[in-house]
Amino acid sequence: MLRIEKILCPVDFSEYSVKAYDYARSLARHYGAKLLLQHVVQPLTSIYPYYAFPDALNEVFSNLETSAKQQLAEMISEDPRNGAVQRFVHKGTAPDCILAFAMSQGADLIVMGTHGRHGFDHFTMGSVTEKVLRKSHCPVLAVRKPAHDFIHPVDVEEPVQLKKILFCTDFSDHSARALTYALSLAMEYNADLTLLHVLEDVPATDDLQAGLGEVTRRLEELAPPEAGDWCNVQTAVRIGRPYQQILQMTIENESDLVIMGVRGRNAVDLALFGSTTHRVIQLGTSPVLAVHL
Repeated sequence: MLRIEKILCPVDFSEYSVKAYDYARSLARHYGAKLLLQHVVQPLTSIYPYYAFPDALNEVFSNLETSAKQQLAEMISEDPRNGAVQRFVHKGTAPDCILAFAMSQGADLIVMGTHGRHGFDHFTMGSVTEKVLRKSHCPVLAVRKPAHDFIHPVDVEEPVQLKKILFCTDFSDHSARALTYALSLAMEYNADLTLLHVLEDVPATDDLQAGLGEVTRRLEELAPPEAGDWCNVQTAVRIGRPYQQILQMTIENESDLVIMGVRGRNAVDLALFGSTTHRVIQLGTSPVLAVHL
């Protein structure tokens, strides 16, 4: 049984991080988890450590810290579970502060927006989010502005409705760990679950049907028989480049959430992360839960 006891939600007060907070508090309610809401104030001294800055700038950043605390309080003011939300304001570089805080608190999940407040972040995945995704020791849910908005602000108790979950597998150990999250989330939200595998190396024509049948059989064996008691499980096999087929399936299926297993944090794994998971997060229309082994 999947246990999520602490959820970290870093916010910079952009529309993406506010949307991520909706997901974080929904997940916290479903799993009875503590929600840690974090904002990082990045002083100029952390960016340019060898330069001296006038005291006036230190006062500016002190005011930013006070303002951040007020904004965090406002974010949770309408949350019925606000007593279970802890607020933190830290100083330093955002990725380092987020990763260190997640580690020190033993966070089971990080939920954050894919884009930040900077203009360039609107054209690429935010640099902070990308660094956290690459180095985090726990799963990261990257939330972007979806093509179809299934967040219901009027429903304060349940702001997020997850009805269709897409789980992408390559049958590796990393995918096996991610499957635990897919099954658990499907049960918590009573969502339809689609199990997808993409064949990149297409077998010869004579073997194609046999190959597709074998993959379908392996997909059907992933979900335990009792999964049908809490969700509708379907399987899908596509042929082509994995990230392209995943993106296409997300659109066709109107998936509310994509779940993928990713490898570790060494140089080779980072290159692999960039080839598939990174593109699905950057180019897709739905939030992506990246689960590390």
